[in-house]
Amino acid sequence: MKMSLIKSAVVASVLAIASSTVMAQDARSLDQLLNFVKQGQATEAKENKAREARFKNAKNRQAQLLAEAKVMRKNEEDRSARLENTFEQNELKVAEKQRQLKERLGTLTELFGHLTSTAGDLRSSFGNSLISAQYPGRDEFLDELIAKMSGAEQLPSIEEIERLWFEIQREMTESGKVVSFTAEVAKPGGEKESRTVVRVGTFNVISDEGRYLQYIAETNTLAELARQPSGAYIGWASDLAGSTSGKVPFGADPTGPSGGSFLAALINSPTIEERWHQGGNVGYAITAVGALAFLLAIWRLIVLAAMSSKVSAQLKSDKANTNNPLGRVLMVHEQNPTMDTETLELKLSEAVMKEVPKIEFGLNLLKIIAAVAPLMGLLGTVTGMIITFQAITIFGAGDPKAMAGGISGALVTTVLGLLVAIPTVLLHTVTNGQAKKVIHVLDEQSTGIIAEHTEAQLGK
Repeated sequence: MKMSLIKSAVVASVLAIASSTVMAQDARSLDQLLNFVKQGQATEAKENKAREARFKNAKNRQAQLLAEAKVMRKNEEDRSARLENTFEQNELKVAEKQRQLKERLGTLTELFGHLTSTAGDLRSSFGNSLISAQYPGRDEFLDELIAKMSGAEQLPSIEEIERLWFEIQREMTESGKVVSFTAEVAKPGGEKESRTVVRVGTFNVISDEGRYLQYIAETNTLAELARQPSGAYIGWASDLAGSTSGKVPFGADPTGPSGGSFLAALINSPTIEERWHQGGNVGYAITAVGALAFLLAIWRLIVLAAMSSKVSAQLKSDKANTNNPLGRVLMVHEQNPTMDTETLELKLSEAVMKEVPKIEFGLNLLKIIAAVAPLMGLLGTVTGMIITFQAITIFGAGDPKAMAGGISGALVTTVLGLLVAIPTVLLHTVTNGQAKKVIHVLDEQSTGIIAEHTEAQLGK
């Protein structure tokens, strides 16, 4: 038992000093193991002494660094006191200099105040002025001038004050001129090219191709409007770009050089073709029906005009001609001269009735189209309003322009229906009048023939 305890103690000692190189050896006996333990303890004692020596040296070094830090802090505190004293003296000097500057400026302070206000207003005007596209760099000059007049380090020179007056006069003078100059123009696709542009005062600027341009103040560049105004405005712009003197009509926008409200309204206003497309499928159907009615009415007018001409020629002829309705009716009497009055009257009525459908062909269709076209327009309007209100239900009515645009598009079909119905009614009236005129001649002549035939029989 005692031997086991000794072995356990020895093993614990060996594990405690396992880092020693001596203990790394294999012991062959207990005496050798005890010797190894003794040597390990001696090595540890030596290492501990070396470690304690290093700790003492480090402690001495820390004390030395602490002393040096205290000396440095004392020096910096002395320097800070000197700088504070110098700063207070400089503040007194600055206050004295500012007082002297204010006394020497005198009434110039008020003058600089007015100049600063004027330069600020002019800077705001130059920001959106088309003249800045022709004369760049004016904004930078005004910024420097305002900084000088607002600060206390520098004073504006006489030349700078005179230039401020010059820029005001040049802005006023150039606003009444129509001039051309070369500038870089950005195309809608993003590419840039140098072109000759024409500036109309401070209202509009166009390219040499007759395209309206937009002035972008942030980049001081000109850009071609992606959508140009329709109508005669493009033609006027082309005429102005190609003219060298004289008077040329031109649509100037007085509300701004970057596409003001008037020009924007013209640009955003849809063309007739775009409005027609807004009608959708119902609009296309109304257009097709209207085209059919127009072609049918023109064709019937031509046919009735030719027919009326032949009937007029027949009235002047003594012999019936079968190339016209009246001739075919008269042919019945010529072929049956001895027929009794009642039978002849029935024969002539039959002949007239045969001609009436040919004369009135297409008139009922014109009448139906005139009645159906407004109903088709109303159908398109109701359908468009349903779609608009569904969109409002989903997205809300926060954008009045979008809601108004949807309602406007829905009403296009109503306009198309009326545009078809009104001319169709007029064409139907004219065509029906021509047809009634021919039919009246047929009835008149047939009645006259019966009267003559009756008189002839009574005379016998």
